[in-house]
Amino acid sequence: MDIDIISDVVCPWCFIGKRRLEQALVLWRERHPDEEPQVRWHPFELNPHMPAAGMDRAQYLADKFGGPERAREIYARVEAAGREVGIPFDFGRMQVQPNTVNAHRLIAWAGATGNQGAMIDALFDGYFLEARNFASDEALVEVAGVAGFDREAVADLLASDELVDHVRKEEETAHRIGVQGVPFFIFNQRVALSGAQPAEALVEAMEQSLLALAEE
Repeated sequence: MDIDIISDVVCPWCFIGKRRLEQALVLWRERHPDEEPQVRWHPFELNPHMPAAGMDRAQYLADKFGGPERAREIYARVEAAGREVGIPFDFGRMQVQPNTVNAHRLIAWAGATGNQGAMIDALFDGYFLEARNFASDEALVEVAGVAGFDREAVADLLASDELVDHVRKEEETAHRIGVQGVPFFIFNQRVALSGAQPAEALVEAMEQSLLALAEE
């Protein structure tokens, strides 16, 4: 079972979707104890034109939602969904809305080492639970270091242009196949599911992808 997930680390529904996938994988392993799914993460920028230094989050919310009141209404629903999967969102602590290219570079780099899941966990936790400023290389180095990655190697990566082209090409692929929102799940390259779906829906899509493979 191959699972490809297209997401952005500043997307709260992607964090929720990850937790729901974890629930789905528990159910999956009960049905298929001899098979361990392989999960891969791919980039998608919700704000592709965000300045490299990010922007003031209050201004971002005003531009995106028309003001803080409307933003509070929207995020109240997100917070409620987060509580259902054990995520204590606290959006009021966030001061900067970052550009996420560097975060995606780290995810791709971690994937090459075979430890992408740990980087994803660190980035989601760092942004949504610790209100880290991902426009700062220092913050990204610290988050990756806490997760067990070599801080010097992370700093060297961020100081270079390594994997920028990789991120851009993967994003182009996502747009080419019609991805317009995230999270976006692809199972065995056969069945796709958009949004932070319930665990049962994810398992059903996984089963459908196996049937599709068997029929080929």
